[in-house]
Amino acid sequence: MLDRELETAIALARTAGEAVMKYYVEGFEAESKIGADNFSEPVTVADREASRIIVAGLARTFPNDGILSEEEIDHIHTRLSKDRVWIIDPIDGTAGFVDHDGDFAIQIGLAELGVPVLGVVYQPFQEIMSYAVKGGGSFTSTAEGEPVQHFTSDKNALRQMTMAISRHHPSNRLSRIIKEFSVANTVSRGSVGLKVSLLVDRTADIYISPGARTKLWDTCAPQVILEEAGGKFTDMFGLELIYDTADLQNRNGLLATNGAAHDAAVKRLAPLLKEFGRVPHQPSN
Repeated sequence: MLDRELETAIALARTAGEAVMKYYVEGFEAESKIGADNFSEPVTVADREASRIIVAGLARTFPNDGILSEEEIDHIHTRLSKDRVWIIDPIDGTAGFVDHDGDFAIQIGLAELGVPVLGVVYQPFQEIMSYAVKGGGSFTSTAEGEPVQHFTSDKNALRQMTMAISRHHPSNRLSRIIKEFSVANTVSRGSVGLKVSLLVDRTADIYISPGARTKLWDTCAPQVILEEAGGKFTDMFGLELIYDTADLQNRNGLLATNGAAHDAAVKRLAPLLKEFGRVPHQPSN
């Protein structure tokens, strides 16, 4: 059941969260970096310190595992030689961290043979910890309460659904999707993990990201948490997300649903993807 792995990941997320919140309160300077997709994106000293805390803790406890973190060099050949790889986003939603809107999370995932099996998403500002192990259910705990198990909604009519959308990356294609799906409502959050959390607690029922800029560390931990709550997470073509690949980008976009509406969403997306000129990108090792 990966008890030791989960205990370690939760403890490291909390420790990293304490370090991150110190910068959040005392102040920091935002910088820019060129990400894995060759676009400029924000980064802070808090991202780097959180990464060092988590990577060092995992390497010490599980020395035979591979590790991939957004803020560290990806040793591709070593990583791909490992059956188990920890996939880390030290601060998912750095833009929210920089803006001081509380809309960010620390994400630690574990993939075995390319399949996510453990996920921890910690919101240090709100002190909310979401976690799941494959086959063990999806849970959330707060600083003051006992863990609560979550289950996604059972809505299957797209027009009755609430769609989680990006707060910081609007696009014409997303607007086109929202119009075509005729969803009842939309709700925006900054990080992938937090948008997925809206599906887990039934605030939303579907999340679609039509771009190719999300990375493996954006989705690994949230995917386990969503799927253990009854949801489903694939690319927009309905293809499984793969984590034992050299390419770090989710080039086919993202589709996360409550599970009940996933097939309908894939079917509705198909003509739109054709309209956008999108064809499935096949990951390579």
